[in-house]
Amino acid sequence: MSCPSGQTPELTLARVLEVFLPEYLLGRCVPAHHLKVLRRLARCRSAQLGWTVWQCQHCQRSHWQPNGCGDRHCPSCQHQLGRQWLERQRRALLPVRYFHWVFTLPAKLRPLALQNPEALYTLLFESASATLLYFGQERFAAELGLTAMLHTWGQNLMDHPHLHCLVSGGGLTAQNTWSGPKQARWLFPVHAVGHVLRAKFCAGLLQLQATGKLVFAGSLQPLSQPGAFAPLLRQLQAQRWVVFAKGSVVGPDHVLDYLGRYTHRVAISNSRLRALDAQARTVAFTYKDYRDANRLKTLPLSGSEFLRRFLLHVLPHGFTKIRHYGLLANNRRQRSVPLAKAALEKSPFRFESKTPPAPAASPSPSFCCPHCQATTLRCVARIDASGKWTFFAAAIGCSDLPRYLDSS
Repeated sequence: MSCPSGQTPELTLARVLEVFLPEYLLGRCVPAHHLKVLRRLARCRSAQLGWTVWQCQHCQRSHWQPNGCGDRHCPSCQHQLGRQWLERQRRALLPVRYFHWVFTLPAKLRPLALQNPEALYTLLFESASATLLYFGQERFAAELGLTAMLHTWGQNLMDHPHLHCLVSGGGLTAQNTWSGPKQARWLFPVHAVGHVLRAKFCAGLLQLQATGKLVFAGSLQPLSQPGAFAPLLRQLQAQRWVVFAKGSVVGPDHVLDYLGRYTHRVAISNSRLRALDAQARTVAFTYKDYRDANRLKTLPLSGSEFLRRFLLHVLPHGFTKIRHYGLLANNRRQRSVPLAKAALEKSPFRFESKTPPAPAASPSPSFCCPHCQATTLRCVARIDASGKWTFFAAAIGCSDLPRYLDSS
């Protein structure tokens, strides 16, 4: 089964995997979870996963679209999921300033994190959130609301684990009033936050090691010997941890747009892929060189090296990469958010935006009618990989069924 199209397909991660995955798997022992993810991504938007038939309510013509894989590591599928997630967060927005914090895992811990991703990434979440909530109680006697998002990559696809945290400018007190900073430029002292983060993370890391919850393999095997872990902890405690505060977001109307830059992102987007040379066995992508005035450059890699780097960012099965804490914690927000909004009704900390909200993002081309460019597409049928049709009677009349059946 095929769908006619006069457009040249863009270079996608699925295409890169289609070309290089068989070669990469030769002679390599790839973890089962990684292999499952790679094979799923390689089938994305292909006839192997079936088709969805859309009908334009404006011109009444049909549009066929290959099904996506839905994997959270897939750049083709995450964009729309991200938009849907952001809309769900709209109900929890508070009329206050928000502050953006970034917590980076030290380079010395990156090899250990690759061998123990679930343990160390969870510890980074717990340490960063506990640090921010601690400062909220200490400075404002209030509970903040924060959303934390894990990114594990740098622009060159190497491992660079860090958390992006969007933090409310203040919090709810025990008396259900709002307390926050008296100025809008910063929330907490960066160096003080870094010191507390380091102490909490090192204490948690020692606990993981003492309870046998860390794996030491390959070059890290010496750390499993008695007394060998203590020097690593001393080095971590002696160095300055990188904590970056980016100041306040303009206002609550802009928070969703701001969040959209960081949620549901994956290690590499399709738009950064520039060239695939099947004969030279290379793939090239763009990256920002932060050491050279953020200049945009192109990095060519062999197909095998590209896949090796991509696999550094495949998260453990079931791992939650976006988490909420304090007022926004999943088990508390239903009660806490209405209280916070009520407390802010007549509070001097309430922020009224004087600038218009950012314009809504234009619809994805894949959700525009290819015939008239209208955005009134309605899903009328799906065909699975075996060729089985599923029709949606509410969207398509019974008299129209033969037309779609004939087109198959």
